[in-house]
Amino acid sequence: MARTVSKTSTGSSSLAPWLGIALIVILFDQLTKIAVRKVFAYGVPHEITPFFNLIVVFNRGAAFSFLAMAGGWQRWAFTALGVVAALVICYLLKRHSGQKMFCTALALILGGALGNVIDRLAHGHVIDFLDFHVGGWHWPAFNLADSAITIGAILLVIDELRRVRGTR
Repeated sequence: MARTVSKTSTGSSSLAPWLGIALIVILFDQLTKIAVRKVFAYGVPHEITPFFNLIVVFNRGAAFSFLAMAGGWQRWAFTALGVVAALVICYLLKRHSGQKMFCTALALILGGALGNVIDRLAHGHVIDFLDFHVGGWHWPAFNLADSAITIGAILLVIDELRRVRGTR
């Protein structure tokens, strides 16, 4: 993904809107996790619709519980990965602050990554609670941070496709 520095980039002050988006993601993520932990018991599903439950579960691994049963080292590895990703994203946001879709995507990913880093540092695991299912098949539970990361990744793909096609 070769990028050129935008003429609208004005340095650190131009980081503010993107860091603001990331902060909003972190706040909503953490507030929803606090709310579901206070209202619901661990592991007890609460049916909202025929295909969606709220259920508090803890994920010691990464996406889809990858490495959840490892010996505990994964907490620190995924925390470090999240911090390194945040630093790289901040660099990219500063360098490309005038590219709105690209930076919106990165800001969503940044907020989601830091929301899950906060969980790992505070609790030793990530708190998940959104449970979608069809019949007897359930997607792995996830949270708002995971949703922001996913939406950000989709926006990155769309942005790159637009860039390659020259339709910006």
